[in-house]
Amino acid sequence: MAEAERTAKRSGAARQGGIGPVVSSAHLAAGALPALSEIEFGLILCGHAFHRWMVRGMAAAGVPNLSPLEVLVLHSVNHRGRAKTLADLCLVLGIEDTHLVTYAVKKLEGAGLVASGRKGKEKTVAVTARGAAACARYHEIREALLVKAVRRVGLDEAQASEIAMLLRALSGHYDQAARAAASL
Repeated sequence: MAEAERTAKRSGAARQGGIGPVVSSAHLAAGALPALSEIEFGLILCGHAFHRWMVRGMAAAGVPNLSPLEVLVLHSVNHRGRAKTLADLCLVLGIEDTHLVTYAVKKLEGAGLVASGRKGKEKTVAVTARGAAACARYHEIREALLVKAVRRVGLDEAQASEIAMLLRALSGHYDQAARAAASL
């Protein structure tokens, strides 16, 4: 099957009842890969929903008033129970602006969820007992409210892993395109 036929077939599948693909920007979907615009719209909606979930899930765990980034930083610091450097946190979370992570760490420190230390000349951040307890409670709430619901829709682990792999691969393409765009 020729590439044009496959594209037409996929576009036809997305156009239920004569309605075009579900996108946020039709002018972008008019290009060579309309399905990418569908993925982008899905990422937009999923990203905002994920941020709402993190904030409300952490509030339900007893720690209100954290931003999505602060929740991510807390969970990353708690990961494997080892202290992290700011550079490590930025790298793992894909954040270029270190000041965003620095501000998040300061807020988490103020709340008693993390504590700063040093490893040589580098600042490190470790989770406190209060922070670990908040992460554990968040985990319990996540299992009860989110994981249970997602399992009911039939998403199996292999399928979820494939989606995650695709998203990580796409992130590399978006990063490369961003670097190229910055050089124009």
